[in-house]
Amino acid sequence: MAGRINDDDVKAVRDAVPIDAVVSEYLQLRNAGGGNLKGLCPFHDEKSPSFQISPSKGLYYCFGCQEGGDTVDFVMKIDHLSFAETIERLASQAGITLRYEQGSATPGRQQGERTRLVEAHRAAAQFYVEQLDSPEAEIGRKFLAERGFDQAAAQHFGVGYSPAGWDHLVRFLRGRGFTDRELILSGIAQDGRRGPIDRFRGRLMWPIRDITGEVVGFGARKLRDDDNGPKYLNTPETPLYKKSHVLYGIDLAKKDIAKTSRAVVVEGYTDVMACHLAGVTTAIATCGTSFGGDHIKILRRLLMDNSGAEVVFTFDGDAAGQKAALRAFEDDQKFAAETYIAITPGGMDPCDLRLAHGDDAVKALVESRTQLFEFAIRQIVARHNLDTAVGRAAALDEAAPVVAGIKNSSIQHESAVHLAGLLGILDTQFVVQRVSQLARWARDRGRAGDQRPDQRGRPNHRGAAPGGPHGPGQAQGPAGSAPPGPRGPALNLRSPAHRVERELLKLALQRPELVSPAFDAYGEDEFTAPPYAAVRRAIEAAGGAEGADTDYLRRVREAAPDDTVRAMVTELAVEPLHTRRDADEVYAGEQLVRVRQAAVNHRIREVQGTLQRLGQRADPAHLAAVQNELWVLQQYAQSLQTQGAAAL
Repeated sequence: MAGRINDDDVKAVRDAVPIDAVVSEYLQLRNAGGGNLKGLCPFHDEKSPSFQISPSKGLYYCFGCQEGGDTVDFVMKIDHLSFAETIERLASQAGITLRYEQGSATPGRQQGERTRLVEAHRAAAQFYVEQLDSPEAEIGRKFLAERGFDQAAAQHFGVGYSPAGWDHLVRFLRGRGFTDRELILSGIAQDGRRGPIDRFRGRLMWPIRDITGEVVGFGARKLRDDDNGPKYLNTPETPLYKKSHVLYGIDLAKKDIAKTSRAVVVEGYTDVMACHLAGVTTAIATCGTSFGGDHIKILRRLLMDNSGAEVVFTFDGDAAGQKAALRAFEDDQKFAAETYIAITPGGMDPCDLRLAHGDDAVKALVESRTQLFEFAIRQIVARHNLDTAVGRAAALDEAAPVVAGIKNSSIQHESAVHLAGLLGILDTQFVVQRVSQLARWARDRGRAGDQRPDQRGRPNHRGAAPGGPHGPGQAQGPAGSAPPGPRGPALNLRSPAHRVERELLKLALQRPELVSPAFDAYGEDEFTAPPYAAVRRAIEAAGGAEGADTDYLRRVREAAPDDTVRAMVTELAVEPLHTRRDADEVYAGEQLVRVRQAAVNHRIREVQGTLQRLGQRADPAHLAAVQNELWVLQQYAQSLQTQGAAAL
């Protein structure tokens, strides 16, 4: 049975790895104000950033899909890891040696499966790099040199060589403590007649890394004529490697993609190398599959759906390249960024282009880009006989929906006019109206689609009145769009009391020193919204606001009775305070007073109702006690009104 990681080590890992450093490995973050950062949520599709992190609190929360938690929660969810695997990965990044309880002397065997597979890939990648210097790898070094890549380039990209024997890597990894099962599961090895054998033999090797830089697979290029395998052979689908979820070079390109708001999509490993060495450091490539929806999600998180961002596809000018370009255009609407195509001259790919004409030619290729919709329109028109009315009508039928799909309305209009010219249709207005009608129908279908159930099976209320079904008091995402619905009970957050309760709880979680010790004297009955009362109980169970220390928020989240309350704690801990000035004791006092006033006024109304029900025939002593309570409450309400926080 796997040993348990020492609690002190878990705490050390949590404290050592800043959440913004971890999250920024996966998506671009921008300032959200109040010390928070924001980005496009990696857990659901959205067009404006609702995902916020609070570096000071070590928490993240998405106001769109209500996912939230700390650094460990984020890594567990985004990479589908167990708790132990996540702690092991973060510990490795932070240089922390973990201790395992239950007396295990071999902690390596206790590590999570995914962690073991990552370590096997890391060791294999280093093995391949070392083999590139061997006499046998001369053919591989020659291949690289003929394509303009020297030793420094090979080292930068981690290019290596797999020996031609049957089990060189298998024997090496066995010696490092990896089991046959792990080698097979990783895809590094495959079953042979007498046990595992190397999957890649006698080939040039490229490590395929995920966005965090971990090696998750390999791409292998055939070098010898007697190799009967395919020209390129990739790692099969494994628990680590999903070809539709990885982009070669993304670990090297991600920072410049975010910085320049441009990504360049090429077709192969050597093309990525050529582009980066030529100064086009935003180049990435798919790994043996066409560019698809999961690849788009990776880029969108880096480009932040900036309307000025660009995605440039490079394809050969041959029929296959044109087909690939049109396939890419089908996904154009999934980007807020503008999509472009750069056709390589003479059928050369970027690697050949650099070799023949130098680095400047590669840069010029990218700068000569054409908008993808324009390329698509020209390709469609070229397939029809424009000398006949039937041919022109067929071309219009096929091309008009493409023009109607252009996001920018002014460009859409210009392109409709241009299409009329390409088709030789003199009645330009007819084409413009046709395109406008198709665009209007598409928008109407989109609005109708908004009413379909969302991913959680709930109705989508994008067309709801301002404030949504929960009223203006419901916290909204940074973009102002109301979340699809809270996980907890539906609330009428139009009530000012609920808004103030929310603000006070945010202060108690974010700035506990401003509201303590007064806050800890508040009963849960002073929080009239049930989820807020539950948060108040969690704060009390964690020791109260006055006892806040570096572990305070973690204790509150752990004290939450279920995931719903835990998510509410996270949301309140991340959501900005609703004050334009810096929160101070005066602001905190105002919220404390308003919550207490609401509670006192509520109790006054209850007592007044009791008096009315008692009437004049009530027991005199009982009546006097109720009247006295009412008088005390009214005096306290008056004191709160005139003295503010001093009356608490």
